[in-house]
This record gives sequence, structure tokens and C-alpha cells, in this order.
Amino acid sequence: MILPSKHMRADRALIGVGAEVLRVLGSPMTVSKLWDQIRSRRSADAANPVVDYRWFVLALDLLYMLRAIEFDRGPDPQGVVMIREVSSDHESFKTLTFGPGLNVVLADKSRGASDRQSRNGAGKSSFVELVHFLCGADARPDGIFRSDALRDWTFRASLDVGGTPCSVSRSGRAPGRVHVAGAVDDGSQASDRGLPLLQDEPGSAAASACREIPNERWKRVLGARWFGLPSDDGEDAERFRPTFRSLFSFVARRQESGGFQNPVQHSTMQQLWDRQVAVCYLVGLDWTIPGRFQELREKEKASKELRKVARSGELGRYFGNAAELRTRLTVAEDRAARLRARLDAFRVVPEYRDLEREASDVTGRIDELNVENVVDHDLVRELRASLATEHAPESRDLEKVYREAGIVLPDLPRRRIEAVERFHRAVIENRRAHLGGEIESAERRIAERDRRKDELDRRRTEIMGLLKSGGALEHYTRMREELGRVEADVEMLRERRGTIERLDSAKTDLELERTGLVKVLRDDVHERESIVREVILGFEALSHSLYEQAGSLTISDTPNGPRFEVHIASERSKGITNMQIFCFDLMLAEICARRSRWPGFLIHDSHLFDGVDERQIAKALQIGAQRAEGAGFQYIVTMNSDSVPTEGFAEGFDVRDHIVETRLTDATETGGLFGIRFD
Repeated sequence: MILPSKHMRADRALIGVGAEVLRVLGSPMTVSKLWDQIRSRRSADAANPVVDYRWFVLALDLLYMLRAIEFDRGPDPQGVVMIREVSSDHESFKTLTFGPGLNVVLADKSRGASDRQSRNGAGKSSFVELVHFLCGADARPDGIFRSDALRDWTFRASLDVGGTPCSVSRSGRAPGRVHVAGAVDDGSQASDRGLPLLQDEPGSAAASACREIPNERWKRVLGARWFGLPSDDGEDAERFRPTFRSLFSFVARRQESGGFQNPVQHSTMQQLWDRQVAVCYLVGLDWTIPGRFQELREKEKASKELRKVARSGELGRYFGNAAELRTRLTVAEDRAARLRARLDAFRVVPEYRDLEREASDVTGRIDELNVENVVDHDLVRELRASLATEHAPESRDLEKVYREAGIVLPDLPRRRIEAVERFHRAVIENRRAHLGGEIESAERRIAERDRRKDELDRRRTEIMGLLKSGGALEHYTRMREELGRVEADVEMLRERRGTIERLDSAKTDLELERTGLVKVLRDDVHERESIVREVILGFEALSHSLYEQAGSLTISDTPNGPRFEVHIASERSKGITNMQIFCFDLMLAEICARRSRWPGFLIHDSHLFDGVDERQIAKALQIGAQRAEGAGFQYIVTMNSDSVPTEGFAEGFDVRDHIVETRLTDATETGGLFGIRFD
């Protein structure tokens, strides 16, 4: 058995199994956790034979016999007790002390009383709220622990965290801080959750010191030690991940949150993704898959909203549709290309402004010459008209004037007629010469101006040719700016078209992503078939212990993520629904305790047994006691004393052995958990 032989392989021999145990046992761990790891290693390696639990225990016996390992039973020789005591600094508070296994907190209900008579009643549900308060729950301003009656009270709990006893206290006056006494890692240093919590030797001053830490850090410590959550989320942490408070709410369901309406839901306000992530994490499935489903749902919601907005109102007119944007983009791209070609061919002329001014001056001068020519042309027309219309007197007219002058003016001396005729001819010739000279002069000026205009026009043509072949730097800059604006329009239109096209195709892409996620989920369920089998059979066995016809738990892959469904015959009965929750919670406690993903206790409020038949209550209490003892966790139940079954228990089981010594009652003002009445 111990050494390999002809009939015993080395990896089957106890010495070989023991060597594997020592390799796995790099740090202290529970027997159940060690067994899970050995079994997992053997299952993963086809070359190694699977060993059964009996052979595993014999290997441990051999190692212990050889002083290779030690066994620490913990501080309580009777078993692990996760919650030892709940107390307060106020003397009226009823201190509750718990032991291992089943613990029943009884409340005597006076005749005719109801839970609505006071806010806290006897205190059964308030006890559950107090456990949550001491385990990091948010202290709302309207909560009982910040009420005028309880604000100054300090509540305490003695419990185990990661196998280490400690004490935690918290007050409603300073709910953001908790005081922890004991050698518990306060989370200030990064540490592997598999390492021991003890930082100092037990019994030392450091080990018993009381430290004040933020409530948020306390939750991280509990999450790491009880559920194996990372103590530091880090930048790469999943957005939709399991949280301590969500996981713990399955450990101690709360009536006020609607915790007793659905087995896989601890609150009516719990979102689908949180429910899926929490249950997957606890049972051992890939919890990141439902987180990815939630990310997909958010993308689908955002895409739907964008499509709705993009097709309505001002934004709809801004975006248009893909076809319209394609046309506008084509036109804008063509305009940009033409501008770009013009800029590529553009030549900057340094004297552009001077040439522009010269061309303007030349044009002005030509205009002036044209005006002057018009004047001279008019003058020539007038002079030629004068030549044509001005007729000289004839000779007989002169002779007539001469004779009449001799008669009329006889006494005045007169020139000879020959002299007068010569003068007459001279005057006429002078006038004609003058008009001819003026016409000739005007025509010469016109001809000169025409010549000058031709010269100026040639110069202007030369200048315009230069201007047309290039341009000024300012003009080039303006063209560049215009091209920049057009290209910006092109990019904007491309972006808008891309947005519309992405929105149009997003639905198809998201549907493909969902199909891929469903396949990933289906593959995960198949790959973890042993875990799924353990969960299904665990629930089936528990339900069969309560009812002749066993219930069922199904795990299915759906387009909306993993779905966990619980069914027990006649489930429409309130009592049956509550027993579904009982079986589901007990199954979780057993499985998670074996995987070290459970705080070591399970709490059920008395509301769990509302409407449940007395025989089923008796069976549930007995099953809870047996499973708690077998799996090594603590099961705390609060009940009204008149609801405790008097029959239906198996022989040898006495529920009175499990009743907590302190009794609560609503019959007196001081009989409740807090010892006072308050509204």
C-alpha cells in the first residue's frame, strides 16, 4: 500500500499520493479544500489514476504518522463556529450566543400581536439586519441603526474570518468606520487570499489589538476571506463582477428586500446581471460570461437610443440618411479635388500687386485717350460742317456795297475797288485756311492718340496675361483656406455617413455577438459538467428529503445569459416556494463550503417558513442540522416559538438541543432583541 510494487503504481501508492499532497499543501488549508485540489489535479491529468476519498485519508494518515503534516482543529474543538456572539454596549440588548451546527433563535409572540405593532417587533428580522450591518451593509439615514433610538449604540459580533477569531464593532453614529479586534489582515497590504490571516503569534499583543478601518475596506477583507474575491479590484477589473454584499445577501436573506420571493434572487431590486454573476460565481461557473451579456445589453440599448435619436428631430435632419450623405459627400469630394488641382497649378507672381496697379493705370489712360478722341472727332465734325455751310459773298455783292457806300457816305475817303476786292478775297481764304488747319490738327491728335492707345492696349494685354498665368500669395492663401474648409466638410460628411452606416449595421453585429456569447456560455456549461452535475444533484437530494417527489434545478444557456430555474411540484404554494429557497440556499452553502467560497454560516429568517407545513418545517430543521454538521458550517434560524414543530422529527433528533439560550418576546417592552420599543 505504502510503497510501489508490481501491482501498485508509484502514483497510486500512498507514498506517491502523500508526495502530491505535500506539493499542493504550500500553505495551510482545510481538509475539504485539499481534497478538492487533489481530486481536481488527478481529474485533469489522464495519466494519473483517480484516488477515492478513503485512499486520500490514508495518505494523510501516513503523512501525519511521519510528522510531515500537522492538523489544527481550530480554536473550537467541537467544530468551526463562524458567528460566536452578537452583543451591544447597551445593557438592554439581548446578547445572542451561538454554537456549531444548527442554532434556533426563538421569539415568543404574544396573543393577538403582529409584526406591524412596532418597527422591530421581537427582533427576529432585526437580528438579520444587524448581521448585515456588522458585515458592511450600507447604513441608510432612515435605517434603524441610525435612528434616534439606536444611533449611539455600538453593536459587536465575535466571528471567524478566514479561520481566525476576531471581534467587529460598528455604530450608527459613525457607520463609515468599523473596529476590528483580532489578528485579521485589515486589507492595508496586498496578500494572497490563500495565505494565513494571522499576522502575529496567537495571544500576542499585536494579535489582539483593536484597529479602526473604513467600512469599505472591511467589506474587501470579508469578500477576500469568505468568498475568495480579490482584495483590490485594480484597473483591469471586470465592470460587472461579483461583489461581497451581493454574495453575502444569499447567506442571510432579508425580508424587507424581497429575499424570499425567488431562490436565485436575493432582492426584488437585484438586476439580472448581478443575479447571474453572483450565482455563477458561487456554483463555480464562468461568472465573466453574464457580465459580457450585460455589456452587450447596454450596447444594444445605446445603439437603439442612437438610432432613435439619429432619425428624429434636429439631429435626424443633421444626419440624414446614408444615401443622401453619399451624394453630398461625392459632390464635396469632387469640389475638393478641383480646388486641389488649381492649387497644384497655381504660380505665385511676386509683382502681382504692381502689375494689377499698372494694368489699372493703363486702362485709365486708354479711357482718357478715348474721351479726348471723342472731343476731337466732334470738333472735326463741327469744322467740316462750317466749311460746308459758310459761303463767301459774290463779286457783284461787293461791287454793290462799294457803290452804295459812295452814295451813302460821300464825304468819307474810300479805298479803291481793286484794294477792297483783294481784302475780300484774303478774308475768305483766311477763314478757309483756319478751318482746314483746325481739322488737320484735330485729325493729327486723333491719329496720335490711336497710336498711343494701341501701345497701351498691347501693354495691358501683356500684363493681363501675366496676371492670368499666376496670382498673388494672398490669393493662393485664400484658395488654401477654401480647400481646408471643403476638406473639413468632406471629413464631416464621411463621419456622418460612417455613423449612420454603423448604426444601420450595429443591430446585425450585436446579434452576431449575442450568438457568439451563447456559444461561449454553452461551451462553459459543457466544460464544467461536473460542477453542473453537483449543483443539480445537490438540489435534487435536498428537495427529495422534504418531498416524495424530488424537485429540479435546471441551468440553461439562453440568448440573455445563463438561466437558473428551480421547480418543485405544487410550487404555486407560498410554502413550496419557500422550500425551494431553503433547498437552493442549503445547496449553495454545502457546495461553496467545500470550495472555500462561503463564510461558514447560513441564516434563515422566520419568514422562510411562512405557509410551510409543520412536517416540512421539522424536516427542514433536521436536514439543516445534518447538512451543517456534515459540511462544517453553521445554520442559524429565527422562528416564532409557536411555529416550532412538535412532531415530524426523526428519532434521536431533539430540536430543543439547538435552541439558543436567549429568548426573545414581544410580550413586554424590554423583551425584544434591543430591549426597547421604538417607532
